[in-house]
Amino acid sequence: MVLIYTVPSCSSCKKAEEWFQMHEIPYKKINLLTDDISPKDFLKILSLTEEGTEEIISKRSKAYQRLNINFDTVTVDALIALIEDNRTLLRRPLIVDDTRLQVGYNDDDIRKFLPRDFRKVKLAKDSTEIRKIVEIREAKERELELSSQNMSFTS
Repeated sequence: MVLIYTVPSCSSCKKAEEWFQMHEIPYKKINLLTDDISPKDFLKILSLTEEGTEEIISKRSKAYQRLNINFDTVTVDALIALIEDNRTLLRRPLIVDDTRLQVGYNDDDIRKFLPRDFRKVKLAKDSTEIRKIVEIREAKERELELSSQNMSFTS
């Protein structure tokens, strides 16, 4: 199950929810400010990062500026405690499943949450459309070439 960690006033969070609804992918919305989130859940998010804390901490947040902490020197346990007490430190939305994490909303990146079968069908449709466009373009080029040859014969 996909989890979307959100806050109510976040427009990117709303976009992510709408995307999952549009693609009929089940998800669970978790409000970062009010819902119970265990240290284990925060640890799971951290474990899915590729760049560590840099990826999930919002340096523009008031909490980050107020705390003035060098996150590179903080232990994992201390970091989880900090996040629990200052949840606005986290960037949003955080979209998580068993093996993937996406930070923020991005039209292209969010597609990784589409089921594999759906992606294959979409890729096949896109490939077919691209082939049609190429065929039309090639036909127009042949027409132009023929018409220019006809003009040179008549001149």
